[in-house]
Amino acid sequence: MQDPNADTEWNDILRKKGILPPKEKQNEEAEAIEEELIQHQGSVVKTYEDMTLEDLEENEDEFSEEDERAIEMYRQQRLAEWKAKQLKNAFGEILEISGQDYVQEVTKAGEELWVILHLYKQGIPLCTLINQHLSHLARKFPATKFIKAISTTCIANYPDRNLPTVFVYRNGDIKAQYIGPLVFGGMNLTKDEMEWKLSECGAIKSELEENPRKQIEDKLMSSIRSGAPPRRNSDSEED
Repeated sequence: MQDPNADTEWNDILRKKGILPPKEKQNEEAEAIEEELIQHQGSVVKTYEDMTLEDLEENEDEFSEEDERAIEMYRQQRLAEWKAKQLKNAFGEILEISGQDYVQEVTKAGEELWVILHLYKQGIPLCTLINQHLSHLARKFPATKFIKAISTTCIANYPDRNLPTVFVYRNGDIKAQYIGPLVFGGMNLTKDEMEWKLSECGAIKSELEENPRKQIEDKLMSSIRSGAPPRRNSDSEED
């Protein structure tokens, strides 16, 4: 017996004549639903690598157990990236503090965070110069926390001869210290030299390939050599 729901030319003629009843709509509806699901999945369900944290939350019911394990690992990775991005944009300027802020801003600043503290006094030109350099570096390296404080507000009776002083901290521990004008090379200190000095201890990730001070010293030595009188040999000296 021929199926009255079969898609044949003869059945179509019989339906038009009224001999056969109209084709059942069940299959048509099922196909429509399936097509709608496909379109919905295509617009909503993406691979988890393309999803944000919000997307993962919204679509977590649509993944298998194996997917869930992979997604959890990916979720942790995305979360770590988000935290790193937030930390990277956390600073960007040099912060002025006093002694009462020291514990909160330095000791409890945060895990794995580099903190650079400049102890200074107004009226000391080299302190002013270093504050200018640090302000520039704070904008360049916003993942590092740059702070400054008048020396005697943090350490009572701190001698001016030790200024400027720069302490570098990580996890509340001192990782490097630069004390006194001789360490900085006086008023000839450049931004690049300050950047190199702080990069040596790991506080910032500089793209400088070598110490700028060495370049200056090399040029100076080259200039001295080119201007020095030629040495005479031993025979000419005896003459």
